[in-house]
Amino acid sequence: MTETRGRARHRRRGRALAIGAPAALTAAGVLAYGTAFDVFGTDARPEAKAAGAAAPAWASAVADGFASVDALGQKGTYGGRDGRTVTVRTLADLEKYATAAEPYVIVVAGTITVNPTGKEIRVASDKTIIGSGTSGHIVGGGFFLGQGVHNVIIRNLTIRDSYQGVWNDKEHDFDAVQMDGAHHVWIDHNDLRHMADGLIDSRKDTTYVTVSWNRLGHNNKTFGIGWTENATADLTIHHNWIRETEQRNPSTDNVAHAHLYNNLLQDDPGTGITSSYGNYARGRTRMVLENSVFQGVNNPVIKDATAALVQRGNVFSGTTGRNESGGTAFDPRAYYPYTPDPTAAVPDLLRSGAGPRSTLGTTPAPTAAATVLTVAKDGSGRFTSVQKAVDAVPAGSTSRVVIRVAPGVYRETVKVPSNKPHVTIEGTGGSRKDTVIVEGHASGMTRPDGSGTYGTGGSATVAVEADDFQARNLTLSNDFDEAANRNLNGHQAVALRTAADRVFLDGVIITGDQDTLLLDTAAKDRTGRVYVTNSYVIGNVDFVFGRATAVIDRSVLALKKRWDGTSAGYVTAPSTPAGRKGFLITRSTVNGDVSPGTFYLGRPWHAGGDATLDPQTTVRDSVLSAAVKPTPWTDMSGFSWKDDRFAEYRNTGPGSGPSHPDRPHLTDAQAAGQDTAHWLDGWTPTAG
Repeated sequence: MTETRGRARHRRRGRALAIGAPAALTAAGVLAYGTAFDVFGTDARPEAKAAGAAAPAWASAVADGFASVDALGQKGTYGGRDGRTVTVRTLADLEKYATAAEPYVIVVAGTITVNPTGKEIRVASDKTIIGSGTSGHIVGGGFFLGQGVHNVIIRNLTIRDSYQGVWNDKEHDFDAVQMDGAHHVWIDHNDLRHMADGLIDSRKDTTYVTVSWNRLGHNNKTFGIGWTENATADLTIHHNWIRETEQRNPSTDNVAHAHLYNNLLQDDPGTGITSSYGNYARGRTRMVLENSVFQGVNNPVIKDATAALVQRGNVFSGTTGRNESGGTAFDPRAYYPYTPDPTAAVPDLLRSGAGPRSTLGTTPAPTAAATVLTVAKDGSGRFTSVQKAVDAVPAGSTSRVVIRVAPGVYRETVKVPSNKPHVTIEGTGGSRKDTVIVEGHASGMTRPDGSGTYGTGGSATVAVEADDFQARNLTLSNDFDEAANRNLNGHQAVALRTAADRVFLDGVIITGDQDTLLLDTAAKDRTGRVYVTNSYVIGNVDFVFGRATAVIDRSVLALKKRWDGTSAGYVTAPSTPAGRKGFLITRSTVNGDVSPGTFYLGRPWHAGGDATLDPQTTVRDSVLSAAVKPTPWTDMSGFSWKDDRFAEYRNTGPGSGPSHPDRPHLTDAQAAGQDTAHWLDGWTPTAG
C-alpha cells in the first residue's frame, strides 16, 4: 500500500473468549521475544478443556436488550440452557417438551403442521425452541406464553400459514407468537409470515422482551404491544426486516420503554399490500427510535398526544404522510449496553442476515483426524519445501491437513489457494524463531518473467486464500532491503496476506517494514475474519492493513525504525467496508526501539479513493509505549480519520492519554459491543 493516495472527491459520514497459547510456547524460556513487553504472563496460560464435547454456542446463547436485564427474579434470558437438548419432528413431541416443567433446548428438525389450524402451543418457562438450520417450520399455528411464563427463547424458526382468507380477520386470533403477562422472552432470527392475525402479540404487561433479526412479512398486523392500562412493559426491537405488512409495525400502547433501532420497514410499490402506518407510539408509551430505515412506507412514524417519541439517525426514502416525534423518552444505555450499526448499512445487513440461519440449531459432524504432511530442508520429511506440501493437499478437502515444518530457513513464497481450506502450517521447533519462511519481494520490483511488477498483494511471502487456515509456532518474513533499493518506486513488502475467512494465527512472528500484514477478504462483499493471538507483528508503515474483520489479542505490535534510521510510522491502515467491523487490538502491547511520540496508531485507507468505505480500528485494554503520539490518529489521502471509526478504551502506559476531541474513547456501553466475541461473530477459533 502506498503512503499517499489521490484526494477524496467527497465524504459522508459480550461474551469472553479464552484461547490459550500452544504448548510449544508456554514451556519455560521458549518465548521468542520473552516477556520484554510484559504481554505473555499468567493471562496467556492455556485453560483446561472441559471433558466431553462442548455444547454448540447456540445452545447456551443469551439475549441482549431488555431481555438481558436482571429483574422480576430472573437474571437475563437464557432459555433452556441448563437442561437437556432434544430434537423433535412431531407436534406431540414439541408439545411434550414445550410444556414440561424442567428446562429444555428443543430443536425443531423439519416441518411440523399444527392441528387444528390456529392452535397456539403453550410454552412453559426455561425453554429454548430453535429450528435446525433452515429446516424448522411451524405451519398453521404458533406459540402462546401465558401469565408468569419467563426465560423463553424462540429462535431460528419459520412460523407461517394460518391465514384463513380474510385480510383483516376478526374471527381467527391465530398469531405466530402471543404473550400474555410473560417476561424475559427473546424472539430472534425467525421468519414469521402469512398468519390469520398478528405475527407477534405482546400483551397484558408482558415485559423484558427482545425481538431481533427477524423477517416479518406478508401480513396485515405485524407486532402489537399493549392491551393494558399499565405503562410497565420494557421492550427492545432491533435488526428486524418488516416487509409488505399493513399495520402494527409495531404499535406500542402504554409501553414504559420501547427501544427500536436498526430496523428496516419496506413497502414495495405495485404489490397488493399497502402500508397504513409504520411505527406507532400511543398511550403513555415512551419510545426511542434510531438508525432505522423506512422505504416506501405510508405514515412511517406516528404518535398520539400522550406518547413521547424521540427520533435520531433514521432514514426515510419514498415515504409519505405523518413522520412525527416529540417529548422526552429515556436513555437505553441506562438499562443495557448496545452499539447500533450505521443507518446506511441497515438494508444490506438485514437482507443478508435477518431470518433463520443455517448455522443455528445444528451440530457440525465430528471432525475427521487431521492428515499430517512433513517438511524438512534436509530431506528427512516428505517434502523439502512448504509450497510442495501445500501442492499435495487435496482440493476441496473437508478435513484438516497439518503441514509440520522442521526448523530451518525456507526461502520461498507460499500460496494456499482458495480450493484448499482447512490447512495448518506449524513449526516443530522449540521456538517460533526456529522455523522461518522468508522472501524479499516488494511492490515495485519486476517479476522474473517480465510480466510487470509484483504489486502490494503480489509481494507477499505467504498468501492465504483458503478459509479455515491456521499457522502457529513459526516466523513469516519479508526481508526486502529498503536501504539497498531506496530509489525503487514501491517499497511495500508483505510478509503475510490473508484473503479468507476464519484465519487463526497463534504464536507466530510476522515481520517486515512497510505493509507487513495484509488482512484482506476474497472480495469487497465477502467476510474475512482473522484472529491473531500470542504473536508479534513487526513493521513501521501501515504494517497492519486491509479490509478484513480482525482481532489482534494478547500480542505485540513491535515498532521499528525506517530504512534511513528515522522513527516515524503508522500501525494500522484499515479499509473496512461500511457496516463491517475492522481491526480490534485488545490486551496487547505497542512498543519498540523508536523515538517517543513518533508513531500513529492508525489512519483511514480508502483504497482506490472509495468514499463508501468506513475504516475502523479500536485499541482497547492495551499497553501503549511512549512511541505513540498524543494524538494517535491521522488523515490519509484527503480522508479525515474523524469521518471514520477510530477509538480507544481503557489503555495504559506512557503512550495512553485521556479522552479529548482528537483522541476519542469509547464509553463503557460502546465498549461492551466492541470485544472479541462481537468481532468474531459466532466463530470460536480452535487449534487444529
